Amino acid sequence: MSERLVDPGEQRLQKALAAAGIASRRACETLITRGRVRVNGKTVYELGTKINTERDEVRVDGVIVQLDVAKRYFVLNKPTGVVSTMRDEQGRPDLREFTADFAERLYNVGRLDTDTSGLLILTNDGELAHKLAHPKFGVQKTYIAKVRGRVSGAVVQRLRDGVELEDGPIAADAVKVLPGATNRSSLVEITLHSGRNRIVRRMLAKVGHPVEELVRRQFGPLHLGTLGSGHLRELSAAERNALLTAAAQQTQEERGQKRRRQSQRGQQTQHSQRAGSGSGGQRSWHDAGRDGLRQADPRKNRAPKPRHRDRPVTAGRPGDGAGATGLRGIAKPKPQAKPVKRGRKR
Repeated sequence: MSERLVDPGEQRLQKALAAAGIASRRACETLITRGRVRVNGKTVYELGTKINTERDEVRVDGVIVQLDVAKRYFVLNKPTGVVSTMRDEQGRPDLREFTADFAERLYNVGRLDTDTSGLLILTNDGELAHKLAHPKFGVQKTYIAKVRGRVSGAVVQRLRDGVELEDGPIAADAVKVLPGATNRSSLVEITLHSGRNRIVRRMLAKVGHPVEELVRRQFGPLHLGTLGSGHLRELSAAERNALLTAAAQQTQEERGQKRRRQSQRGQQTQHSQRAGSGSGGQRSWHDAGRDGLRQADPRKNRAPKPRHRDRPVTAGRPGDGAGATGLRGIAKPKPQAKPVKRGRKR
């Protein structure tokens, strides 16, 4: 008998949840029986359900659980003067200073300017790193900036409404002035989801308040907290799962936006087709074909051209007595009337 091959990623659900740090195995069983666990979108109540930790998506109370214990996630409070790359070709201080003791190959999620400090995510989950760093996902980020001069309420409103930069308009999601302002400087907290290069510095310079110091305090659901400059810590299970959930939500929103764009394009196409086929004038079959509404070729509606032997007979030349039943150009001779015999008078 052949033995059943066991998938190395296959585990009992409650065991996988416990290994992921959700709770003890007994507590995880309670979560399952109470209907708080979903696997690939379906609620699971049965204990002992087998899942694949590498492929299946598991959520507890709507929050995605990272089941792959080999994947690690860290928060670094990057100091100023450090380049946001694992290896700088110019020999400047880079992120290897903080990752040299890890066996895993870590990636940084996005970048911070050399002059900007604060929260930077490091992980060996390359797929997640690419997803979170891509501008189209628009993860919200919060910064605190020390800027030159006193920031007025009008400036705050202008940042909320949007400013025009050389690469297009940009508006902050939220802006507020923090306590501690002086006549020479102000502290501004600004939240936005754009991933453009040096966007915060350029926005504040545009409204007349150049940045003197800038720190990133928040990235999605993650907060820097009291982590000291140059220090690194591993995410808790709750933080890790919240980060994965945020990434999944961004993916769903992007898919929804893509479907809406496709639907709008389809509606616009239908509208233009209806407008083109209305009373505004007849369209040729060539134009209809270009729009995907190919109409019948009017030339195909003509009666077929008769072949030579099927062509109707034409009348003969005038005066030749040709009838309509003779061959073309040759008229049948008109039969002559027989003379009537008359009897003799008696």
